[in-house]
Parts: sequence; structure tokens; C-alpha cells
Amino acid sequence: MDIFLEKLEFFANNKELIKLVVSNKQNKKSDLKKVIIKLVKLKNDLKLSFVYNHDTKDITKNFEINEGLIIIKKLLKTEFFNADMFSINETIQLISNKKGNVKIKTTEPTFKAIPELNHDRIKKQRISSINNIYLQELGIVAKNGKILKDKHDKFKQINKYLETIETLIIDKNITSKSLINIVDMGSGKGYLTFALYDFLTNGLNFDVQITGVEFRQDLVDTCNGIAKKSNFKNLNFRQGTIEKSEFKKIDILIALHACDTATDEAIYQGIKHKSELIIVAPCCQKQIRKQFNVTNEMSSILKFGILKERQAELITDGIRALILEYYGYKTKVFEFISTEHTPKNVMIAGTKVSSEKDNEYILEKIKFIKSFYGIKFHYLEKLLKII
Repeated sequence: MDIFLEKLEFFANNKELIKLVVSNKQNKKSDLKKVIIKLVKLKNDLKLSFVYNHDTKDITKNFEINEGLIIIKKLLKTEFFNADMFSINETIQLISNKKGNVKIKTTEPTFKAIPELNHDRIKKQRISSINNIYLQELGIVAKNGKILKDKHDKFKQINKYLETIETLIIDKNITSKSLINIVDMGSGKGYLTFALYDFLTNGLNFDVQITGVEFRQDLVDTCNGIAKKSNFKNLNFRQGTIEKSEFKKIDILIALHACDTATDEAIYQGIKHKSELIIVAPCCQKQIRKQFNVTNEMSSILKFGILKERQAELITDGIRALILEYYGYKTKVFEFISTEHTPKNVMIAGTKVSSEKDNEYILEKIKFIKSFYGIKFHYLEKLLKII
């Protein structure tokens, strides 16, 4: 323990400390889950900033370095068993137990960049929780604007989603259009649909028409009622399926967590309407997994169910990205939010850059992948009739 605390004091005083995470609480009934400590500079004074992570709230307090070191020592003796200390030179893990046994483990540095000591800025929130009718109706915030217990992840997910959409729309310069027609396929309860309308119209002053398509009539009725209460005049929801929905024009097509081949149906709609942006977050990729018939070297790996499932997700989404490229879309596949907020965090975004090219080599790539994994067809190929 003394060695660990001496190292901590050295790293703090020499501005080498990146982060200290104190965890594994001794009292399991305590609502204090962990404490995260960083160096910050406040009015040219170096301090230790403590973020106390409780079940339903975070509390931040700043202390002089010497005072902070005393508090950390007390935390490790009376509140927590473990600590992970990250510096620019090494990573040190402290592990203790009820018997008072303590050991430390030193490894190569996880972070090599010199820490930024200016106080963390509050992340930009693209929608407000205050006086927000739809967030109240959807059970995310209370009437006083406070985020409800167990809804913090949902609120973070919404804001991260809006950040991603904002970047894609601005990069594509869709804002030059007089009216942006957006369709959200499989809108469900409408969390993200409402937030997107709010952000684009009230936050960015865009002129938009958003339609949510949902198969369940009760959700359609509920969402239309909330839209009316919120005075969102150009937001409406309609009952229907993704495959059979008809629209005159779709500038941006969105489908988040549409299950299995419903994602392919959404991409098909976007390609058919020559949408400027196609944004999907796939879910439950079963169609390809059922077809896997691998007889090559990969068979020894794919005999494990979880690896087969993950490989099927990779191949399903990979072929989707290739097909989008074939139809003239610049495509990105990325994690749009941390897995701690949602396990379904892969997003495919296609930006229209050209008309369909003579990209026969893309079809050859797809053909090779299907042959390698013993796949007869990808559902999106079938919809677009390019098999």
C-alpha cells in the first residue's frame, strides 16, 4: 500500500498521472460504486478532481494534491479494495482483500499521451432535459427535468446518436435543401425520432419533415399523441412495414436496431429512393448465420457458437457495406456508442457520392466471401436483384 501511495504522490506532483480509478467497494450496500481521480488545473493551481460515481448521480469535488492524497489513502483503507493507476510511464493495479492482504501489479502504460490538465469541459448536450415534453412522456426525465434512475444510459445514447447524425448531415451539406425529408424505419417508441426532430428543428433550425414507420399500431398512436403534445408539426408516425412502405422522396433514411433482414429492407428502400444518407444500426443478424457451411480452415474456429455468431454479424454487415459502395455510397462502419450503453452499437452510414458505377469487382468480392463461407445469398442482394 505504501509503495502504491508513494507512486501516486510522485505521478501527481510530476504531472504524470492520467487517471486513478478506485473500485470494488468494501460495503456492498453502499451506493458509491467507484471514484475517478484526475489532475486538473484550476486558476493556475494544480488540483486533484474526484468524481464520486453513485448509483443515480455523479458528484465532483476538487482538492489540493496533499489533501487529495490523504482522502485517497482513506478510501483504500475503509471504502474500496482495488485501484487502477494510469500514468504516462506505467500502469499500476492495486488489489486488496478483507484480510488486509495487498498486492500490486505493474504493466506497460495504457496511455502514452501527456494528460490535458485544463478542467474537463461539460460535453455538449444536443437536447435539453428541461421542460422537455416528449422525454417526460417517454419516461426518461421527471417534470423537474432530472433524468430518471436507470435512464442515464438512454439519455447518453440519444445525445451520442444526435452527434453522429449532425456530423453526417453537415459533411454531406444536406442543409442546403429547402426541406429535408427523413424517414425513420422501425421507429418503435420513438426515443431517437423525437430527439432528432427536436435537435434539427430547434437546435439547428433546419426545415425537416420526419416520418416514423412502425408496425405496432398502439405505438404509432402513442407517438402521434406525444408529437401533438410537443407541438412537433412536421413529425408524424404511420403504421406499416419497412418493405412495403411507399414514399415519394427520402433524403435521409434511418433504421436503428431493425431486426435481422429488416435492416436489409431499410437499406433497399434507401437505395431505391437514392437517399443522400442511409444510416442503419443492425441487430440480430440471423439470415447469414443459418447459411454458414464452412468446409475450409475456418471450420475449426466456427465450431464455437459465439465465434460463429460474431463472424456472421461481421460478414452480414460487411456485405451490406460493399453493396452500398456498389450503388455509389461512401460507406463507414463504426461503433457509434460505447458497449456500456448498448451492446448493439455498430452503425453503417452510407453517403451518396455518385451514381451506380461499373463496380463488377465489388460483386466479385461478395461472390468470393459467399463461397468461402458456404453462403448461398445475402438478403439485400435478393431485394436488389443483383445475385
